[in-house]
Amino acid sequence: MVDVRVDWRASLDLTGRVLIYLAGPLSFPLALAVYYGESLVPFLAAIAVTLLVGLAMRELPGDPGNLGPREAFLAVSLIWLLVAAVGAIPFYVAGTGILSHPVDAMFEAMSGLTTTGATVLLDFSVHSKSILMWRQVLQWLGGLGILILVTAVLSELGVGGAQLMETETQTRNVNKLTPRISQTARLLWGLYVALTALAIAVYYGLHLVGLAPNMGLYNAVAHAFTSVSTAGFSPEPESVGAFSPVIQWAVIPFMLVGSTSFVLLYFAINGDPMRLLRNEEFHFYLGIVGVGTALVVTALVFDPSTEYGTEQALRHALFNIASIVTTTGYASVDFDLWSPAAKHVLFLCMFIGGMAGSTTCSIKTLRWLVAVKSLKRGLFTSIHPEAIRPVRISGKSVDEDAIRDTFAYLLLVLIIFFLLTVVVVVDGARSGTVSEFEAMSGAASTFLNIGPAFGDAGPYGTYASYPRSTRFVMIIMMWIGRIEIIPVLVLFTKAFWTS
Repeated sequence: MVDVRVDWRASLDLTGRVLIYLAGPLSFPLALAVYYGESLVPFLAAIAVTLLVGLAMRELPGDPGNLGPREAFLAVSLIWLLVAAVGAIPFYVAGTGILSHPVDAMFEAMSGLTTTGATVLLDFSVHSKSILMWRQVLQWLGGLGILILVTAVLSELGVGGAQLMETETQTRNVNKLTPRISQTARLLWGLYVALTALAIAVYYGLHLVGLAPNMGLYNAVAHAFTSVSTAGFSPEPESVGAFSPVIQWAVIPFMLVGSTSFVLLYFAINGDPMRLLRNEEFHFYLGIVGVGTALVVTALVFDPSTEYGTEQALRHALFNIASIVTTTGYASVDFDLWSPAAKHVLFLCMFIGGMAGSTTCSIKTLRWLVAVKSLKRGLFTSIHPEAIRPVRISGKSVDEDAIRDTFAYLLLVLIIFFLLTVVVVVDGARSGTVSEFEAMSGAASTFLNIGPAFGDAGPYGTYASYPRSTRFVMIIMMWIGRIEIIPVLVLFTKAFWTS
């Protein structure tokens, strides 16, 4: 008989608790359904399922015990998977459009919870306001969830670049901003809610003064949910391109703040702003946005097919570079119509995320900064082999184990990306032709949780053009990519369960 060394009851107990709490957020679109006179059944069904499953998990026989590292890995993976499954219930029960198929309902829910922003919707008008708002709520929950997960859970397990975060933020224990994890979660919750409320006030305020005619309260709330969470869903088929230029300018700061380390934002708000301003990763991150914007502006200016003025070129370049780097996935224009040069800059930016300790996805800038500095050190020591030169970030030495972990993570991401590209190309060939660039962008966008790709899945397009089997694989990739790969992959090792 195999001796299982994982206290799975503890993992299920925590998962059950989260599922029970999920009934609260579901009440918001339920209230909207009441207000707009829409069907209540999709949300009542989801509330019933999440409460029943959650209570059943908590009532399992035996002592749940303490949540150790193995149990935390299992709980993290289960929570992200099961919350997405519950999140798919309103889409499926509503039975409208493409979301009436379980795979597509799960795709939309997983894309929402992982703040990917990839959609399979073909016709937004056939879906109720409450269902469209549930997409937004899912993304807002996903942004908050990953924030707490990274700073309070994965940092305890040595996953998610915790060692690097402690070096970069100059904080001894990033998971202990306060003495208890629950207090840390409440602190992050308060900051996150405050930023969301500010975004609502700004967006709706611009509407009230006549600068954003179609940014009513519904749209203000919907876009505040998904800009602060750097998520990217929009109730509008044309994303933020459906609104006035002033709204597009207003959204940019919230995307950038959402992809800034919330640990550093906490210190900045509490009287130590210089910790953020001196932060080397912060400079690196803003530098990437600036360089990417300059490259796209140059490409647009020299592209005869685009007839943008100076303000338009700068706005669209900055907005869409910021959207991709912050992994938000909004669009101010259909950039799939841009020149190959501009599109390839955007594609490269898919592999660069925001700061560690933020709501963003992809490969965090902190990992890239460590990799760049390590390569520079390698060049120096090749000339001076006897030199001892530690890698320093913000004046502090980076642990050599953390550097090795960084390169291992980068290699793992690239391997999975190329394998997923092969799957997309091969599977897509059964139902039509998918170009290699479209396949690469689709693979990168879903695995790195970006959202829009190129081709049919462009910023104004949909992933419904991919075969359903490909979309099923993408669901798994969004799940794995969002929680930093390791918590899922480790579950498939025998050592995790028995050694």
